[in-house]
Formats: sequence, structure tokens, C-alpha cells
Amino acid sequence: MSEDKEFVDIRQTDKANKAFSIKNFLTGTLLIRGIIVNIGFIVWLAFLGVVYIGNRYHAERVARITDTLQKEVKDLKAESITTAARLMNLSRQSKVSEMVHSNHPDLQESVIPPYKIEQ
Repeated sequence: MSEDKEFVDIRQTDKANKAFSIKNFLTGTLLIRGIIVNIGFIVWLAFLGVVYIGNRYHAERVARITDTLQKEVKDLKAESITTAARLMNLSRQSKVSEMVHSNHPDLQESVIPPYKIEQ
């Protein structure tokens, strides 16, 4: 009874066959061996990947638009402040008097202060 028999541990070969590695995933041997057989699941993962990529592109586009609008608001705010300062400068009594005198030299400023009429 001295037969040479080779003993193979079945547990180790099963683990080696079922081992998930990046190499097996990229080469597609996982699909062949039947670990991932649900095509619907693969399609669902691909769909989620497309949705995530689309969401990122949309978020980047919204961020660019927001940045552009913030710059425009900043410019318009500066223009508003400049316009308000010019209006303030032009509405001072000395400037109004100067403009009236330059356009209508016959008009004169009243030297009598205004007063309230009592009844």
C-alpha cells in the first residue's frame, strides 16, 4: 500500500479561486468564474458612475456661474458707490449754486434765510 498519493487542500484552492483582486477584476476573470454574474448589478453600477460624473460636471458649471455672478455683483456694487458719491458731490449747495450761476448768470442766491409762516 505504498501508493504515492497527492493530497490537495480543497479549502486553499477554493479561496484562491474566489479571491477578489484588482488584477482579476481588470482582466475580467471574475466574470468568467461566476463571482459577479448579475449583469443588472453591473449596469446599475455603470449608471451610478455616469450619474456621479454628470453631477460633478453640473456642480463645476454651477460653481463657475456663481463665481462669475459674484464678480459681476462686486463690480456693480463698486459702480453704485461711485455713482452715489458723484450724486452727493453734485447735490451740495455750493455745486448747485455754481452750476446755476454758470448756466443762468442773471439768477442770484437768496441771502434771506427761509422762515415758517405762522397762522
